[in-house]
Order: sequence, then structure tokens, then C-alpha cells
Amino acid sequence: MKVYIVTDLEGISGVCLFEQTREKVPPLYEEARLLLTREANAAVQGCLDAGAEEVVVLDGHGGGFNFVPEEMHPEAYFITGPVRPHPLVGLDEGFDAVLCVGFHAKLGTRDGVLHHTQSSKAESRYWYNGIEMGEIGQVALMAGAYGVPVAMVAGDLAACREARELLGDGILTVAVKEGYSRHCAKMLPPERAREEIREAAREAAERASSLKPFTLPLPIEGKLVFGKGEYADKFNPKRARKVDERTFIATFQSALEVLDF
Repeated sequence: MKVYIVTDLEGISGVCLFEQTREKVPPLYEEARLLLTREANAAVQGCLDAGAEEVVVLDGHGGGFNFVPEEMHPEAYFITGPVRPHPLVGLDEGFDAVLCVGFHAKLGTRDGVLHHTQSSKAESRYWYNGIEMGEIGQVALMAGAYGVPVAMVAGDLAACREARELLGDGILTVAVKEGYSRHCAKMLPPERAREEIREAAREAAERASSLKPFTLPLPIEGKLVFGKGEYADKFNPKRARKVDERTFIATFQSALEVLDF
């Protein structure tokens, strides 16, 4: 069994401010990256408990360098660094499951802690074949292109709800916090959050073979809308065409391209 873990920072227990994730303000950021590393390690251990022979962990927040290397689980590989050939670099058809740790809800989710999609500064929103998706859906689409299902999502309660609504009730979720607003949440203590993530990761790895990968009919029609005009003005599309001041549309022949506007 091979498992690929994608991590983000905004959905970790103990994190509720963009200063912890976006601005990278010490000591707030240093504490957040340690919390991230330990939640990732909990997911790794759960996969190993289920018999996984290889676990790869992607540092998926920003350009990487969010993990504390000396704290990483010694029985897993981790991927970090910028200039990536693909957002889910290292994933391929040989994996059995994708797990998401530290994820958040899409932009506009009122009870979503630090809710955004891709750029929290640009306030961007994404649609695929008419379905609005956040980063959970984007990961699931790209993983689905390899025939790999997303088997678990850990993050805030709104992210867990979003995952089940999009991917079905077969997916396991771990709510490590519940948002009262974008920057305020009731949180599980990190130790308890890690215990629940470890157990859910074990179960997710064990039942991954019963899950179907998430796919959409091809070609996929994508739409990107910027909430702030200055970001739309600076956007240099790779393949999309601009249809109004803040909106770009593109056609994707593969789900692996869905971030390639």
C-alpha cells in the first residue's frame, strides 16, 4: 500500500490567523509549522498502522518550507520546495489513497476558518463544469486523474462538510476546530487532534480500495473569478481568456490541468 498525504496550514488545530500562515510572522508562524508537522506525522503513523509500505507527505502550503525537517516522521518521505512540475508532484497511479491534512473551506464559507481558495489575498473563486470548488475539490480532481481517491480530510468543520458534500459520505473527516468566524474558532487541543487524525488515517488507508476516484466528464470547463480587480489586472493567463474585468474561462483536456488557467 502506498499513501500520499497533502498538507495545508490553515486547517491545523491552533491556527486561526493569516499572520500564522500568510505573513509568516515569527513566533506565530514557527508555532504553526510545528503544529503542522505533528499533525502530518499523526497521519503518517495512522497509515503505517494500517500496513502502508510507503507514505509520501507533500508540503502543500505556499512554496513549501513549512515543515520542521528534524521533527518529520522518520518512516515517511516528504516533498517541499518551489518550482514544482505539478501541484501534486510525486503522485502517480501507483498510490492507493490521498489524505488531506490541514485543509480549509472554499472562499465565502461563513463558518470556515481562514476560508479562501488558492489566494487569500486575491479572493479568488473557481468553478469546474459549473460546480464551485475549493482546494479540496481541486486536489480530488487531480488525484482522480491518476485513479486515486481522496480517502480522508482533516481540517475545520466547514472543510469536513465541504468534503462530504462533494466526495460523498464514504470519505473520513476529522474536524479539529469549528469556526465562529473567519478568524475565531473552538479548537481541539493539538494532542487530541493528532490522536483523531491518526485513527482516521488508519481507517482511511484500510478502506481506500472501496472508494471511487473523483472525476468530471472531459473536457472540463473552468472559470476563475478574482474578488479584487487589481489581481485580475495583473493576471497573466496561460490558457484562459478574459470574459469580463475579473473573470477568466478555460477548457481543460485533463483534470491535471485544472489550476493551469
